[in-house]
Amino acid sequence: MDIVEADAVAAVGVGAARTSPAGEWEREPHPSDSLRTFGAVVQALREHAGLSREELAAIVQYSKHTVESVELGRRMPDEGFVERAEGATGNTGALRRAARHLSRGEVGLAAWFRRWARLEREAVSLCTYECRLVPGLLQSEAYARAVFEGTIPLRTDGQLEEQLAARMGRQEMMRERPTVPFSFIVEEHVFRRRFGDAGAMRELFDHVLERSAPRNVTLQVVPLDAGLHACLDGPVQVLETPEGRRLGYSEGQKNGRLISDSKEVSVLCQRYETLRSQALNPTESRGLLERLRGEL
Repeated sequence: MDIVEADAVAAVGVGAARTSPAGEWEREPHPSDSLRTFGAVVQALREHAGLSREELAAIVQYSKHTVESVELGRRMPDEGFVERAEGATGNTGALRRAARHLSRGEVGLAAWFRRWARLEREAVSLCTYECRLVPGLLQSEAYARAVFEGTIPLRTDGQLEEQLAARMGRQEMMRERPTVPFSFIVEEHVFRRRFGDAGAMRELFDHVLERSAPRNVTLQVVPLDAGLHACLDGPVQVLETPEGRRLGYSEGQKNGRLISDSKEVSVLCQRYETLRSQALNPTESRGLLERLRGEL
């Protein structure tokens, strides 16, 4: 099935129109107006309270970069941010009321990934196999930044921050949806690929172990000595929609393909389940990551 056709078909499952003009799915979106408005209110109240971004960051228990991203409308604030920022800026109630009208934008996401990102947020289960890099939903902020900094063509500082905020923001759905099963299968060599210094690597392992600790998250590592297996065609993701439909997604150089054909998706599911039986179990996988961390 053609990528654009698959995109349009899949959109039906999330309430989008049944057809979309050719090329529309690739357009750069405008940042969410509600996020920009909320960010402007945060900045105005912060300045009225005489606080710098660093001072507000310390109070809301997030980094200065996160506060900046919220104020610029690039990041969706969670409930903790709203409550602590409300208290820090005078308890006017403005932030709590404004937060009720927030909607997520898609700034910072690749054009070919946006439809899948929307489907992710509604999925009742999500399975991810990766052989290139740590899955985006498990990446530490330093790791994600290194990935974006190495991307060609180079991004501006503003674009890089938008991408970083979008990636870290996607991870929130794992915390917000504790009853949705998230399954990850990752090749061992992915975790052995060094970036930054030993401290950055330890931070990555800590982040992955933390993100994969909840009962609804399963992480399995394919060991180096596992040999050849059924998923050698490349990384793949499979999800199930609330309607019980299964969809797949594969990604390559500067493109992504949303797969809606039931026969194709069935093959992907079979491959994933086969690899699941060949990978280390979750306990063994966590033990491997802990050992790799200890070797740094």
